[in-house]
Amino acid sequence: MDPIDLLGVADGFSDEERLIRDTVRDFVDAKVRPNVGRWFADGTFPRELAPELGELGLFGMHLQGYGCAGASATAYGIACMELEAVDSGLRSFVSVQGSLAMTAIHKFGSEDQKQQWLPKMATGEVIGCFGLTEPDFGSNPAGMRTTAREVNGEWILNGSKLWITNGGIADVAVVWARTEDRIRGFLVPRGTKGFTTRDIKDKLSLRASVTSELILEDCVLPADAVLPESRGVGAPLSCLNEARFGILWGAVGAARDCYATALDYAKTRVQFDRPIAGFQLTQEKLVGMVLELEKAFLAAVHIGRLKDAGKCRAEHVSFGKLNNVRAALDIARTARTILAASGITTEYSVLRHANNLESVLTYEGTSEIHTLVLGQAITGIGAYR
Repeated sequence: MDPIDLLGVADGFSDEERLIRDTVRDFVDAKVRPNVGRWFADGTFPRELAPELGELGLFGMHLQGYGCAGASATAYGIACMELEAVDSGLRSFVSVQGSLAMTAIHKFGSEDQKQQWLPKMATGEVIGCFGLTEPDFGSNPAGMRTTAREVNGEWILNGSKLWITNGGIADVAVVWARTEDRIRGFLVPRGTKGFTTRDIKDKLSLRASVTSELILEDCVLPADAVLPESRGVGAPLSCLNEARFGILWGAVGAARDCYATALDYAKTRVQFDRPIAGFQLTQEKLVGMVLELEKAFLAAVHIGRLKDAGKCRAEHVSFGKLNNVRAALDIARTARTILAASGITTEYSVLRHANNLESVLTYEGTSEIHTLVLGQAITGIGAYR
């Protein structure tokens, strides 16, 4: 039996899915894993990885056309799992580019907008971000205060967005704003007058990731900057659901890496003249971790297959995001106890994963919001207000 995949869940992957898994795993092991501890400690993200990630076809890989790979949802999920096995910041970079910014353009943009932006975003030549969250409106984006006024054939945007992944390095921002009658999406290229970004410093989580504030002060855009098919808050929320799907897979990768690290450490760390893996309390921790890991993995695969069959609902994604991130965070914390003092350094990944997962737990929908989504699904009664 494979001690990392005790149930052999990955045995059900197709040949193509295994190839994607192995290709992404080999890349991150060679290019990211040796350096990510330093990037995390320094609070930096190497944008120069973008073209290589694009060459692998990871940006918008689940989208059709415009240079995108057109892969299955499950294949995309597997890629997210391997990316986050190294660091949540790397998976976030890819998710925001593909599942948020590119998906918004692909779903709601004009043909000219798709042709202008998507091929260059697919290769990593152009980086995008997704400006929805505001300082006072996270879980309730419908209350956003950012406005867009149409004046003499142009759009004038005012407001700010906060906690925006990729914001400080993005070449184009998809910004959501309130017009006279509805919420709409706008493409705001870097360098547009009235548009600035400010990176958020001193983070204790997702340090190998760029997180920024977007500031719009009488930002003037041409008439064709609006995403013509974006009508109402349901448009950005549909993009968020795509990103959440990647998260529920990515959390499995982070959990797997923590468990594998703890298992390896326990088998080689000697106390009282024997490996600590031979002690009952350590085995209890390891067994508890692998149980939760495999259940999360099974949930991810099942939800992926539902999505490929066109049967996946938003509630399924909420189930996976809520369960898998919660399980991954518990696994990371337990793994840290096995590594003891060694677990607090960047030499090992477990506390870095735990810190990152604290952010993953609350972004793209907090655990409370996903709980209420599922509560409504099982009772038929909404409890948001």
